[in-house]
Amino acid sequence: MNGQHDIKLDPAALLAPVPVAMISCRDDREDAVPNIITLAWIGVASSEPPTLSAAIRPDRYSYELIRRSGEFVVNLVDANLSESCDFCGVRSGREIDKFKACGLHAIPAEGLQFAPAIAESPLSLGCQVTQVVQVGSHDLFLGRVVSVRAHASLMDDAGRLRMDLAQLITYVHGEYFSVGKRQGFFGYSVARSKVLAKRMPGYRRQRTFE
Repeated sequence: MNGQHDIKLDPAALLAPVPVAMISCRDDREDAVPNIITLAWIGVASSEPPTLSAAIRPDRYSYELIRRSGEFVVNLVDANLSESCDFCGVRSGREIDKFKACGLHAIPAEGLQFAPAIAESPLSLGCQVTQVVQVGSHDLFLGRVVSVRAHASLMDDAGRLRMDLAQLITYVHGEYFSVGKRQGFFGYSVARSKVLAKRMPGYRRQRTFE
């Protein structure tokens, strides 16, 4: 490939696809109402200690809630939550109780004092803020994962977490997509034939790597 069909674009954060998540939060006031903000600019920052990153504009309502409490919960989104996820991304918690509007239920997140989890989410990760980095248009919240809650339906008979059963939603520049057909597993390009036949029956290698 010599790139003769390529085009040049202006610099932009065109990473895709990215996970979409509903971030639940609450500030530290006793009578505070929990809120949900939809984010696609999230990711894994570290595996040890387990740390997630969430990029939030300072003018977003949830920004100050998370700043005050030092907590947030990353709730993954499946097909059943898709419309609620979009709604929470276009409406502000300054004007509406999003849990009530979406018919969702806030439940305690283990290890956190303020931020709740969304009961309807297939998997929720409770995070304590360890650092806030000013990057530009967004500030990057780094949150250490202190608890994980998953629906029992995602566990197989061997007690393994099967995220492929969750029908998770991804985000690609303004559109939502369901996670589709599995294309492989980590290390499948070099896996032994016996392992490949067990984990991906019927798959034929496209090439052999030296």
